[in-house]
Amino acid sequence: MSESTFAAAAAAASAPVLSVAPVTVKAPGRGVDLRVRVSAPVTGDELPIILLSHGLGHSNHLSSLNGYAPLVNFWAAHGFAVIQPTHLDSMTLIRNPVDPQGIPAWRSRAEDMTRILDQLDAIEAAVPQLLGRLARDKVAVAGHSMGGHTASLLLGARLTDPRDGTEVDLAEARIKAGVLLAAPGRGGDAVTEFVAENYSFMSTPDFSHMTTPALVVAGDKDTSTHLTVRGAEWHTDPYFLSPGPKSLLTLFDAEHGLGGISGYDVAETTDENLKRVAAVQQLTWAYLRTQLHGDDSSWPAAQDALAAESDPLGRIESK
Repeated sequence: MSESTFAAAAAAASAPVLSVAPVTVKAPGRGVDLRVRVSAPVTGDELPIILLSHGLGHSNHLSSLNGYAPLVNFWAAHGFAVIQPTHLDSMTLIRNPVDPQGIPAWRSRAEDMTRILDQLDAIEAAVPQLLGRLARDKVAVAGHSMGGHTASLLLGARLTDPRDGTEVDLAEARIKAGVLLAAPGRGGDAVTEFVAENYSFMSTPDFSHMTTPALVVAGDKDTSTHLTVRGAEWHTDPYFLSPGPKSLLTLFDAEHGLGGISGYDVAETTDENLKRVAAVQQLTWAYLRTQLHGDDSSWPAAQDALAAESDPLGRIESK
């Protein structure tokens, strides 16, 4: 197969997408109500749901319901309903922080996703074109960077609350699969002094309870030196330190932006690569489709396509 396999697949069989924002979800006690974007194909029923958690970063609006268009538009055009919250640590809110937990808002991020699932009726009512079209038994979570940390908690990972020393379990049973994109790894001596002092919740992750199926996506040049002393391997910890079933997609020459998934032509992407983005689009879609539909062959076919590339964009291993 040619190098354009995934780029061609990304453009094939897509549907027009409707996107509605902001949709307000009532959130008593949160400080501000939760605002989300809902994107879905204009036709089709029994749409699986992807909850997408944004990362942090320098841009004001990528870390909000307005980010990650390359992934959101692809997933929605290929049969998913995607719901994107603006978490309390978004740059759109950070000038007036409302979460006493501080920044990043690790606990309320996960609670945002549970709140969305609790209020799907209200979300459907706010988006009449979506009414009755959601497959509520087919829910996945995806997240990039800090959003990957959020997703890992919802998939079963635990941590020690630095405020009181208690073990935190925010696993969400309604979520059946996940995608962790450049997610944080283990704590302890793997993190930098900056993380230990400022993001102490990242010092104690425990992936041993993360039993929900997940695809971990990591760039082999994503050194994240402000967060870890282990280099790019740190982002593979959610795969190696959790029980199966899991898959690991290692992208060659990819840095933290994984080619540019957080937005179109954004300045903070250090490894812009359209073929890499197309591969992430196609492989994550295929993985979630197979996980949520059970008998679907999309994931095996996508793995075969990646392996058949003359100059592969990455490699996949599973357990």
